[in-house]
Amino acid sequence: MEEPTEGASLVSGPDGKKRRVSYFYEPTIGDYYYGQGHPMKPHRIRMAHNLIVHYGLHRRMEVNRPFPAGPSDIRRFHTDEYVEFLASVSPESSGDPSFSRHLKRFNVGEDCPVFDGLFGFCQASAGGSIGAAVKLNRGDADIAVNWAGGLHHAKKSEASGFCYVNDIVLGILELLKVHRRVLYVDIDVHHGDGVEEAFYTTDRVMTVSFHKFGDFFPGTGHIRDVGAGQGKYYALNVPLNDGLDDESFRGLFRPIIQKVMEVYQPDAVVLQCGADSLSGDRLGCFNLSVKGHADCLHFLRSFNVPLMVLGGGGYTIRNVARCWCYETAVAVGVEPDNKLPYNEYYEYFGPDYTLHVEPCNMENLNAHKDMEKIRNTLLEQLSGLIHAPSVPFQTTPATTQVPEEPEEDMERRPKPRIWNGEDYESDHDEDDRPPHMTNFDDHMMRDGADDMDEEKSDGHPSPRH
Repeated sequence: MEEPTEGASLVSGPDGKKRRVSYFYEPTIGDYYYGQGHPMKPHRIRMAHNLIVHYGLHRRMEVNRPFPAGPSDIRRFHTDEYVEFLASVSPESSGDPSFSRHLKRFNVGEDCPVFDGLFGFCQASAGGSIGAAVKLNRGDADIAVNWAGGLHHAKKSEASGFCYVNDIVLGILELLKVHRRVLYVDIDVHHGDGVEEAFYTTDRVMTVSFHKFGDFFPGTGHIRDVGAGQGKYYALNVPLNDGLDDESFRGLFRPIIQKVMEVYQPDAVVLQCGADSLSGDRLGCFNLSVKGHADCLHFLRSFNVPLMVLGGGGYTIRNVARCWCYETAVAVGVEPDNKLPYNEYYEYFGPDYTLHVEPCNMENLNAHKDMEKIRNTLLEQLSGLIHAPSVPFQTTPATTQVPEEPEEDMERRPKPRIWNGEDYESDHDEDDRPPHMTNFDDHMMRDGADDMDEEKSDGHPSPRH
């Protein structure tokens, strides 16, 4: 691994210092399983982590196991009834007729299935984002990373788009205890509707979402959706078309974010790095390379503002792992070798066994004149914001006290165009089913007999080695 020779990650930064990076990872996160044929696979987070460890990136960061978010933490955004439902529902109880009314009410069942350990999964995801915010609030880190976070579709009282608990909103609420203004940037192929909706009427959070717009889930995010009341003009939406490539994306992202940083002057930034905007994603329709995707992190890192980096969508899991590994390298300020080190999931990355993948030759339907019109419209909208809104603090709210756990020894590794409910044809690697968890609290996995049944049902062995 070599140090970068160019200052690409510090383009507008006045200094050349390294960033203190705090990384959150729950070792059991890859054991959760949405169900056969479902495109959302938490296993991708374990694959990304495995690459991070084999590249030695963990030695350049503080590594934390997140403390699970408690029901009271989750209720800071979500309703009591919804949190109570998530904490109590299980695959067994969901078959009870008395539960069917709740399933419909909370939009749980199809895109958002009930699976073993559902609430534990939500607690781990939200706990990482809240913990990341606490690190930034304390000044203990410059960048905090939680690849299990970024679940941007979850609403106050319902699940949506594979998301149950909105860890991003919970993390931002924690940041707002210390920081006057927080900028949220979303580069997932899907509109960040849950986060935008949560902060639509406040000027303390500006949301900027770059997404596919049209006949595409969730159907929101029109360029004219700008916020309301005190939050008017503090929501920016960048509607894009199929085939978006690196050059087109950079030509929009950099000038818009540059202007946002100048006008809004955020005290902290949250970047959702949904990897379904990469070329070749099973549910996405953009054509970004890993480097084109990571350029957003490069650019935001250069402003020397506290930065939270989160995961999100991403359904071609070998590319998700590549992307989030590379973006972790960007966070710590190194350029990893393109040749992948041997790792537990090495066969997933064939036939090239490289960190980077080339975009395909799909047509870019984002015409230059349309991109220019979008850019000018948004820059004009931003110029209407005279100055950054001020926030008087009478008393600073108490920050969440997250119990600290000892640093994990990473050398000892533990063994509508979203989804229409139909099974997807999978690559041989992506149908492998990690074992589910029966109980998050005791971290027990199903016994070996169940594992054997799973292998037989899939017709090929499990990816675990």
